[in-house]
Amino acid sequence: MQSDRSSRTGETVALASRRPVLARQRQNLILERVREHGAVRVADLVRDLGVSDMTIRRDLEMLQGRGLIEKVHGGAAAIEGSSLFEPGFSVKSTLMQREKDAIAGYAASVVAPGTAIAISAGTTTYALARMLVDCPGITVLTNSVPVADVLYKDGRADQTVILSGGVRTPSDALVGPFAVEVIRSLHVDTVYLGTHGLDARTGLTTPNILEAETNRALIQAGRHLVVLADHTKWGVVGISAVSRLEDADTVVTDAGLDADARMLISSAVRTLVLVDPATGDTEVLDGESHPSTERNR
Repeated sequence: MQSDRSSRTGETVALASRRPVLARQRQNLILERVREHGAVRVADLVRDLGVSDMTIRRDLEMLQGRGLIEKVHGGAAAIEGSSLFEPGFSVKSTLMQREKDAIAGYAASVVAPGTAIAISAGTTTYALARMLVDCPGITVLTNSVPVADVLYKDGRADQTVILSGGVRTPSDALVGPFAVEVIRSLHVDTVYLGTHGLDARTGLTTPNILEAETNRALIQAGRHLVVLADHTKWGVVGISAVSRLEDADTVVTDAGLDADARMLISSAVRTLVLVDPATGDTEVLDGESHPSTERNR
């Protein structure tokens, strides 16, 4: 499925280079590429879109004027920290890899064979899916193309994978009314949710309004909510709210989370799990903030 994404991107670029592209179409293509890769080069856009250097620079000026990108020497970059900023899946996959693997490893260890779970889109949840390929008899509901892809290709024959369908986002989530309708018709034991941002005041947020609606449907489909988020997500706020922090039963994060954040999260949720990617140690804080430590779970 991921190779299909690459081929479709190539087809879009080839098509754009063969015929004139309207300014709005060009700017949408530029914006999508910035979100996907984090940055673009003018020379690459000139080649792929078949227009002049000056035309591309005008497009970048307009996008910067709308606050959607930041012009840099030779191209443009995403505006990090913006509530609208969302790196693409390939960019996010390179960030905090050890932490994401440690978080996913803990989450995978508590998934019981034969249960029905939901896994949202995201790179941490994708890491979880990779660790569940040998888990017997699970049913997985997901709106993530990479999650469905890895379970379909590498998972056991007795696993059931349900892909919601919908419109694809830069983070390879499937969103929109169709996805929501499918998800609302199903019920699972536990939802494993990735998040763009996690904050004491705003809760779980995302830069994509349609993804927020789809994630809310996932949450409502499950009896238990487990949030998977590395420590860099704390204090990040996207434009659209997904849920309150208090709605999570468990938050699994890494040991890089600071002491104040630990206190705030553990007072809001039933269980806070801190995994140390260096040692493999796991610290569990319950709602009363009483810690227990598990070695090399």
